Amino acid sequence: MDIYKVKLIVLDFDGVLTDNKVLINEHGEEFVSCCRGDGIAFDALRKLQIETIILSTESNKVVSSRAKKLQIEAIQNIDNKRDKLLEIIERRQLNKDEVIFVGNDVNDIDAMILCGISFCPSDSHELVKKMASIVLDAKGGNEIMREIIEKHFSVNIYELLYS
Repeated sequence: MDIYKVKLIVLDFDGVLTDNKVLINEHGEEFVSCCRGDGIAFDALRKLQIETIILSTESNKVVSSRAKKLQIEAIQNIDNKRDKLLEIIERRQLNKDEVIFVGNDVNDIDAMILCGISFCPSDSHELVKKMASIVLDAKGGNEIMREIIEKHFSVNIYELLYS
């Protein structure tokens, strides 16, 4: 696979950048766990000039905070990921071979089908694993983006960012 043909990576948040679990305190505040190892993958994507967007059906400050930290866009409160992704693709005048979708649950399937390549974590819903182009070795929240960049696109992050 040639990373230089990719213009856009769109991903779900819960179950992709997190382990799909949520902690809630007595005030109703939510906490999730994200892997810091993925942060460097987003640095590499910026260096490669590949736009990355989180597309989430929920509206959550946790998603906004993580997206801000990663310096990527987060579009939330989406009823239909397929329709929103189609709008994004058309607005940017991309073809499906230039777009990757990373999802883990059944509400991601229709968006995944629109893209040239789709990935899912190894602990994704069975239907998602059956239709994804590639099922990753990593589980959600465990360096998903790092595996995509380093293993499947053979990007040497050290050379790209530090040499």
